[in-house]
Amino acid sequence: MPTPPTPPPAATSPGVGIRGRNDKLSSPAAGDSDKALVARRSSGKLSKAFNKAMLGNVVVRAFFKTKPRHPRTPAEVVSRTTLVLDALNSFEDNDGGKRFPKMGEVDTLIREMKSTLYGSSESEPAAEACAQLTQEFFKANTLRLIVHCLPKLNLEARKDATQVVANLQRQPVNSRLIASDYLEANLDIVDHLVSGYEDSGLALHYGAMLRECIRHQVVASHILKSGQVRNFFGYMQLPEFDVAADAATTFKELLTRHKSTVAEFLSGNNNWFFTEFNFKLLGSPNYITRRQAVKLLGDILLDRSNSCVMVRYVSSLDNLIIMMNLLRESSKPIQLDAFHVFKLFVANTNRPPGITSVLANNKEKLLRLFAGLRMDKDDELFESDKTQIMKEISGLELPRQAGDVYKLPKTPMCSGELSKVSPLPTPTAYSHE
Repeated sequence: MPTPPTPPPAATSPGVGIRGRNDKLSSPAAGDSDKALVARRSSGKLSKAFNKAMLGNVVVRAFFKTKPRHPRTPAEVVSRTTLVLDALNSFEDNDGGKRFPKMGEVDTLIREMKSTLYGSSESEPAAEACAQLTQEFFKANTLRLIVHCLPKLNLEARKDATQVVANLQRQPVNSRLIASDYLEANLDIVDHLVSGYEDSGLALHYGAMLRECIRHQVVASHILKSGQVRNFFGYMQLPEFDVAADAATTFKELLTRHKSTVAEFLSGNNNWFFTEFNFKLLGSPNYITRRQAVKLLGDILLDRSNSCVMVRYVSSLDNLIIMMNLLRESSKPIQLDAFHVFKLFVANTNRPPGITSVLANNKEKLLRLFAGLRMDKDDELFESDKTQIMKEISGLELPRQAGDVYKLPKTPMCSGELSKVSPLPTPTAYSHE
């Protein structure tokens, strides 16, 4: 039987070989399939990396972790804030892995408290919610934790915390400011706020909190009587302008808000206080410090509650010399503020002979100075005071029994204004009165 013919080989396309059953075909479709597989794997890796990065982000984790399913009550917010702050306070500064997540949650919680107290663009604060938050805040000792944890918060959280603390000082609970009772029992917090001026990065936040706390008489009294007030003579001369200015604002609040407390303090501490005030503030080489000090001095002395303090101040020859030196400043604002203090020396009907002698010796120069001293805007009260003072000075004569004790070494000579009357007296040793 004849052998059947062998079939011809199958035609192949150029570049396409014949492979075994287990071989992969090297065709365009197969190449596209490989690329798709690689793309899917790559996409999966990117997705995993993205999810991992998102979960590792402190802000994102804090947002998803602390996002409430329902609005929290003020009591719940305070409770959680206290718990998180307590944990944050226990962490070391280099323990960022644990500290950073807590910082993110604290930001959210403090922002919630601020929203409750200040309201929002859509709603006014609810009195009941504010009262509940205030009561829980002081009951849980949250103020202490905020004050001590402030260095560990970020800038925005510090700003929000400062506003929360400031607002709570004014929040009544059953018609009573419970913040005052709390601070009276925790005066060490006040001391911490005062010393906050020593940290330039936190000074403005602590200063704003402190001024609101000074609204309470018990706080002002503590700062004055404990000797903390002495620190302000240094704080007002710090090299950081904004910190020094903030300290001056707080110092003024301390010495002008609670009049009876201030009058009692100045009466009992007149000697050392005004020695420091004259030498460190009025005699400061810094123009801003001198200007703020002489303005504050006028506010203190012209307050009726300080009448006894004023009489004692204007009976001092050293104080008169300091005011005459300030009158010859080139700065008109300092001149004008110094005038308001100087006029008290002239108006004093019981002037010591030494003061009358100095005024009489410098009569012509004082009259020339005041003739050229004018306000930028017409001020009838100032012009009336100036006219009266010039009239009083014009009628001065040297006391018959002035004595050598009251004679100046040299009469100031100057054309149009006073020359320097005398070197600023240096502070001498003093004791508490």
